[in-house]
Amino acid sequence: MRYFPLKPYFSTFLLLTLSLLSTCLSVNQNEIFKCDVLVIGGGASGAMAGIQSARLGRETILAEETVWLGGMVTSAGVSAIDGNYNLPSGLWEEFRQNIYHHYGGPDSVKTGWVSNVMFEPNVAANILAKMATDEPNLGVKLQSRLINIQKFAEGWQAEFTGSDGNFTIEAGIVIDATELGDVSKVVGIPYDIGMDSRNETGEDIAPEKANNIIQDMTYVVVLEEFEAGIDKTIPKPENYDPSLFYCTCAGRCSQDTISRTLWDCDQMMRYGKLPGNKYMINWPIYGNDYYLNAIEQDTDERERMYQEAKWFTKCYVYYLQTELGYRNFGIAENVFPTPDGFPMIPYHRESRRIKGMVQFTLNDLAKPFEQPSAKYRTGIAVGDYAVDHHHAAYPDYKNLPDLHFYPIPSYSIPLGALIPKNTENFIVAEKSISVTNLVNGTTRLQPVCMLIGQAAGTLAALASENNVTPSDVSIRSVQDMLLQSGAFIMPYADVDKSDRAFLPIQKIGATGILKGQGVNIGWENKTLFYPDSIVSTQPFLEALSEIYPEISIRNGQERVTVNLLRNLAISQLNLTKEKVNSEIDKLVADYQLYISDENEPLDRREVSVLLDHLINPFVIPVDHSGQVISDN
Repeated sequence: MRYFPLKPYFSTFLLLTLSLLSTCLSVNQNEIFKCDVLVIGGGASGAMAGIQSARLGRETILAEETVWLGGMVTSAGVSAIDGNYNLPSGLWEEFRQNIYHHYGGPDSVKTGWVSNVMFEPNVAANILAKMATDEPNLGVKLQSRLINIQKFAEGWQAEFTGSDGNFTIEAGIVIDATELGDVSKVVGIPYDIGMDSRNETGEDIAPEKANNIIQDMTYVVVLEEFEAGIDKTIPKPENYDPSLFYCTCAGRCSQDTISRTLWDCDQMMRYGKLPGNKYMINWPIYGNDYYLNAIEQDTDERERMYQEAKWFTKCYVYYLQTELGYRNFGIAENVFPTPDGFPMIPYHRESRRIKGMVQFTLNDLAKPFEQPSAKYRTGIAVGDYAVDHHHAAYPDYKNLPDLHFYPIPSYSIPLGALIPKNTENFIVAEKSISVTNLVNGTTRLQPVCMLIGQAAGTLAALASENNVTPSDVSIRSVQDMLLQSGAFIMPYADVDKSDRAFLPIQKIGATGILKGQGVNIGWENKTLFYPDSIVSTQPFLEALSEIYPEISIRNGQERVTVNLLRNLAISQLNLTKEKVNSEIDKLVADYQLYISDENEPLDRREVSVLLDHLINPFVIPVDHSGQVISDN
C-alpha cells in the first residue's frame, strides 16, 4: 500500500509544484494512517531517510511542512554543495549523478568557485521529487505541520495539520529530520544548544564555559542576471544602512582593518554563480549572514525572526544593486514557488543537538584511532569538509573562539550519535544528532546530512523488520546494508568504489585491524588507506588480537604473507588446508590479485581481501562505543 502517492513526475517547474501540492488534498479530517516508519521533516536528511526506508521494504510516510523536499539544498536555496567530492557515497552520489545528468556532466555544474556542484534549487527539488515518486513504499505528505506526538503501545501517534484539515499517523518508528530538532524536544529528549565547555567535551579549542551562542543563519536569495541596461533594483528596504556592507568586497575598506580577505567585487559575485545565469547570494563577509537564535522560539516568533533575516538580505541585495552597480541582477524568476521569489525557509547552520548513546567530539573526529573508544568502527556516514563556523554576525564576535576552518581529516559519524538515550523507537537525523558544537561545523553540510538520512532510514527499516528498538539493531547489519546500498562506512579517499577490493577494505577498515591515516592538505581533508603498502606482521597481529584474543601475537615473519593468513584461517575456522587453499585460489582469480609466492609480502589491499573472505572479522559484533562484544 502507498500512502499519499505523488503524482507522476513532470519536468516543468509549475506542473511539478502543482503535483506536489495535490498530495495534501486527499486527506480527510481526522483520518488515521498507519505505517512502519514515519519521517518528520523532508529536508536533506529526511528525504533520504524516507527513500532508503522505503527501498528496504518498509511502508514509510514522509511529512514535510513546505511544498518541496530537500530542505537546505532546495527550500533554503543553499544549492552549492560543500565537500564529499571524493567520497561518492550512497544517496548523496545518486543525487549528484542526477544533477550531472540534468546539466550535462560534472563540468557543467562547476559554475561558481565556492563549489564543484552547483545547481538551481528548483532543479534539485524536481530530482528529489522524482527519487521519492519512484519508491512504491513511500508516501509523501507536503504542507503538513506536526501538532503533537505521543508514545503509545505499538509506537508513536503523530497529529498533523495540513491545508485540508488535521490527520493522524501511527508508526512503529519515528525519525526526527526537522531543521531544528523540534520533534525531539516535544518527546522529551535531552539536548544541547550552543557552544560546549572544553571541560565537558575535552576539546582544547572549545570555550572554557558553555554558552547558548549558535552559528549565524542566512536568508539566501537567488539573483538572475538580466541584459545590461535593464534595471531590476528592488524597493529600498525600510531602515536600510549601507555601512553594514562596506567591507563585503574590495574597494570600500581595508582588509587589514577587518582581518578578512576582501575579494574583487565581480569575483565575490561569482562565488555562488549557478547554472542558468543565476547567482546564489550566501556571502559570509559583511554579506547576508545574520545572527538570530530561533531554536527555542514558538512558530509565530520564529516567523517574525525569519522576516527580520529576510529584510537583512533585501538590504544586502539593494546594496549590491545600488552601491556596487549590479542593477541588472534581479531576484530570480520561477525558481521558488513564493510570491516574493525568496526561498521558503532560512538556512539554519545549527539546531538542537540531542544527547545520544554516544557523543561525537572533535577528538573522535580528528584522531579517531587514538581515542579510548573506537567509535570509528561504528561509522555510518562520511564527510570531509573543514570545521566551518559562521559567527561574524554575532554582536560580540571578537570575544568568541576562532573556529574558522579548523583542519581535520575525513571522518565517519558513529551510529550511536543518531540514537537518543532512553527513548525507544526514535531516531534523530539532520543537524540534531549527538555531536558537539564544534563537530556540527562539518556534519551540518549537505552531503553529510544526506548520508545521515540514509543511515537513519536503514536503521529504522532494520529495526522495524526485526521488531526491535533501534538501539538493539546490530551495528554491523546497518553498516552491511549501507555498503550494499553503495554507501561508505569508512572515509578512505584513495580507494575508489570501482576498486574490486572496495568492500573488503571498507569492512576491514571498520574492524580497525588495518587503520587509515588522516591528512590535511590545505582545503583537502582526507583519510588514506594506502592500499599498496606492505603490511607488517606485529602491528597486524596486535590489532587482530583485539577481536580474537586467543591469537598469538608472536610470529617470526616480518611481513604478512598468504602462508600466515592461511594458518590463521585454519586455526580460527577449523577448516582443512585444502579448503582454505581452494578459497585462496578463487579470491586470487576473482579479485585479480598478483600473488606468485605464498611467502611473498602482501599489501593492504591483498590482506583486506584475504582476511575478509577467509576469516571475516567484520562479523564480530561491536557496541556503540566500538568495543568488541565478547561471547564470554
